[in-house]
Amino acid sequence: MKNRNGYIDVNGSKIYFEVSGNLNGEPLLMLHGGLGSLNELSSIHQYVATEYQLISVDFRGHGKSFLGNSPLSYMQYQEDIQYVLSYLNIDKYSIFGFSDGGIVGYRLAAQESERVSCLVTLGSQWRLEANDPSKELLSGLTPDFWAARFADDVAFYKSSNPEPNFPKLVDAVKAVWLDTTESGYPYDMVEKICCPTLIMRGDNDFLFSLDEAVALKLKIAGSSLANIPLTAHSSHQESPKLVGEMLKQFLSHTKINKQFKSDS
Repeated sequence: MKNRNGYIDVNGSKIYFEVSGNLNGEPLLMLHGGLGSLNELSSIHQYVATEYQLISVDFRGHGKSFLGNSPLSYMQYQEDIQYVLSYLNIDKYSIFGFSDGGIVGYRLAAQESERVSCLVTLGSQWRLEANDPSKELLSGLTPDFWAARFADDVAFYKSSNPEPNFPKLVDAVKAVWLDTTESGYPYDMVEKICCPTLIMRGDNDFLFSLDEAVALKLKIAGSSLANIPLTAHSSHQESPKLVGEMLKQFLSHTKINKQFKSDS
């Protein structure tokens, strides 16, 4: 079977996906961050593509996916991903999620514990408290600021999205980031996560603090925490080898442990 890519109609939108890597390997769902695209995780593909079947998806409105008319939310992203997995006949899978992708990963692992084999997140908040310092930063974010800081990403979006409207997308994603209802962050739902879980963050991440990461580790039984030195929010791009090797090692360690338990 060759690499696959295409669109799936989901609730008034068309969601773009790609299947690559070892097409006979175990599925590994790769979920990107807010205002990004599936391409932003390509820097770590080489560390897992030999062994795993990589399922990459552009969130609604991002990359090559259509925005549609439904409001964006982590719940909507989750439902879109579940639809894609069903379309591809993927039953059991592991997850690597960066930022928003990890938040969706928490929701999936908490609500589909029988399907998620392993969860690895990077720079992914699990709640938004009233005094969280990131609220002011997220509220004040503008399309011009993002375009100045991430010019290549915005240029890719404008050239690849079928209906590009970056200011509209920014407004929609800001609503996702500030959503404190049940359609947003998982909050205490993370306590239902029972698969092997690795929580990663950059040592200088200004969005996902070390205190919040430690609090999350205490919420998810048996989870592991990795603080990536000399990096900020996008550790996978700042230090792809370290993040890629850590992801590969954690997945392999989890697989060996499961094999040992099934043989004993």
